[in-house]
Parts: sequence; C-alpha cells; structure tokens
Amino acid sequence: QVQLVESGGGLVQPGGSLRLSCAASGFTLSYYYMYWVRQAPGKGLEWVSRISAGGGFTTYADSVKGRFTLSRDNAKNTLYLQMNSLNSEDTAVYYCANGSPSGPRGQGTQVTVSS
Repeated sequence: QVQLVESGGGLVQPGGSLRLSCAASGFTLSYYYMYWVRQAPGKGLEWVSRISAGGGFTTYADSVKGRFTLSRDNAKNTLYLQMNSLNSEDTAVYYCANGSPSGPRGQGTQVTVSS
C-alpha cells in the first residue's frame, strides 16, 4: 500500500527557512519520479520540484529555483525539500506526489510565510 506522509511545515517569517520531509512506505522512492507540489489558498495545484528515478536529477519551477533544494535519502526512503528565502507567495499546502504531479500524495503540510 502506497503511503506518503509529509511533515515539517509551519509558520515562518519572510526570508526564513523550512525543511519539509516526505516519508514513503509501500514502495521504494528511488524507483520513481517524485514530485513536490503545492496548493495556495484559492489556487490550483502548482508543480514545485521533481527528482528523477535512479540517478536523482532534480528540476525546479522558476518560482523556486535557487531557493528550494529537493533531495532524497534512499536509506530512509524519504524526500526532503529545503526551502530558503521564503516569501508570502510560498504560502501553501505542500504535498509530495508519486510518479506525476497529480499522482498519489499524502495529506500535505501547511507552510505559512507571514510576519
């Protein structure tokens, strides 16, 4: 049974940092493309970042490039999203998704950037 559990969100001031985690069970993360996506209030789902299967090549949306870093710990079967220089436009519920941006995902973790 595929299960994804996101954590690490919270309230942070503009310019601050957070690290999100996505713990996977029921499958091996490194065998699949994995995504971080987000949904801001009143908006649709937005692709944030992707890591390839195997070699773990990462790509980023222009809106987060240079600020966010996606990584994977194969031993822990966990994804991470390091988020730096956060601003109000990053406020959203963040999800990790399996296989595609609209693939199976967890319950999400709320990130709120506000002073």
